[in-house]
Amino acid sequence: MNSLPLLSLIVFTPWLGALLLALMPRLGAGATRAIALFFSLSTLALGTTALAGFDPHQTALQFVEKHAWIGALNVNYFLGLDGLSLVLVLLTGLIAPVALFGTTRAARQPALYAALYLFLQGSALGVFLALDFFPWFIFWELSLVPAFFLIKLWGGPGATRAAYQFVIYTIGGSAFMLLAFAALYAATGTFDFVQLAALAREGVLAGKLAALGGIWPQVVFLGVLLALAVKVPLFPFHTWLPSAYAEAPTGASMFLTGVLSKMGVYGFLRLLWPLFPAQLHAAAPCLLWLAVAGVVLGAYAALRQTDLKRLVAYSSVNHLSYCLLALFAVAAAGRAGTEAPAAALSGAILQMFNHGLSAAALFFCVGALESRAGGRRGIADFGGVRTAAPVFAGLCGIAMFSSLGLPGLNGFVGEFLIFRGVFGLTPVAAAVSTLGLLATAIFLLTFWQRVFHGPSTGAGVKFRDLDAEEIMTLVPLIVLMFVLGLVPQLLAGLVNPLVTAWAAQLPLP
Repeated sequence: MNSLPLLSLIVFTPWLGALLLALMPRLGAGATRAIALFFSLSTLALGTTALAGFDPHQTALQFVEKHAWIGALNVNYFLGLDGLSLVLVLLTGLIAPVALFGTTRAARQPALYAALYLFLQGSALGVFLALDFFPWFIFWELSLVPAFFLIKLWGGPGATRAAYQFVIYTIGGSAFMLLAFAALYAATGTFDFVQLAALAREGVLAGKLAALGGIWPQVVFLGVLLALAVKVPLFPFHTWLPSAYAEAPTGASMFLTGVLSKMGVYGFLRLLWPLFPAQLHAAAPCLLWLAVAGVVLGAYAALRQTDLKRLVAYSSVNHLSYCLLALFAVAAAGRAGTEAPAAALSGAILQMFNHGLSAAALFFCVGALESRAGGRRGIADFGGVRTAAPVFAGLCGIAMFSSLGLPGLNGFVGEFLIFRGVFGLTPVAAAVSTLGLLATAIFLLTFWQRVFHGPSTGAGVKFRDLDAEEIMTLVPLIVLMFVLGLVPQLLAGLVNPLVTAWAAQLPLP
């Protein structure tokens, strides 16, 4: 096992599939779909192999691959896996093939669509596994290229504007991060995340940055923070997201919300948290209230939407803000015991995974509504869909109640742990954030009631139920919603030792 470059295979196998499809653009639709699914499923197969050999009680990196790359710059090809990375690899391995299976059939130019999708999948995996800034940033930026073309070429009427807005926002944020890490390299001579984190724990990193100039530690911190805030996004840097998610084709929307949005939260945990503990602790009280704003205003913005896809998009702002709420509450409080911080951090990681499942399922359901209604997706365009399509109504309803946080489904576990931890650290922020829970219940139940219940009206008249392939797309996600809702320790066990170690290393308040 140690001699097998397992992590490299996880990252580059989807890229191999993308290259193969790019070299065979005239391949038939059926063969294209089969090849794309084979290479996309490789992530789940190889991720399961990593899971089988993974020791969750060991908080150190596992399956490490480290090789010298650019000696003059001290750049290494460095991959490693811990509980956080493993959870996100498994999430990618689930969302990507499900989205490809459910959407490639209807895509124009299926070979190009699938090649871009596989390229996007491999880029995201590189972000989750690379531990040297140079290759990590390459993966980070490369993920924008296929996402841009998927939105622009297969998106809705406003796709061009949304695609450019998405790229400009995220590249703008990334420019600040690049400058920040250039300063880190000038101060330390390394891009290695592990070495930089060790220097930060010893108090050496801040001193080296201060030697460049008195305010450099704060400037570098702000550069990294801005890039990650745009990526998640943190309120008020969220304005690119509703248009991008709403105009993207269904498969791209599923991946954007299910996987790509988690890259920002991952960056907070992998970069900002270990490299800038003092600066994050100082800024956390302000950042905490921005996260609260994302929770509350994201939910109330969703409540005002009449476009179902924009409703789900704003719901993503709301749900990802729960993760940031947990991180900033812990950062602000410091080592206020280990139980509350560990609960909040475990909840944030579980929320990333569980939101990926439910949001991807909801975007697929909205895509099914849109395709059957001739492109319409307004909440007033449907009525009584449950009568004509009971299977679709049942599966979509489960996804909605998972997103709502119904006990027994996966969405409840992460939110419960987040509020359990945040109430113990900053009860006022937690109390205000419950307004977001209320609004979430209102807009999802409104969606459920107006689209699926009542008399059949509009596109709900003679609505066609899901076919076998569409059911097969949703069923794996729905099954996992029940499994992880009833047996959450399957996922929590992978990260609990890691977050307990993080909580024990927090600075004293």
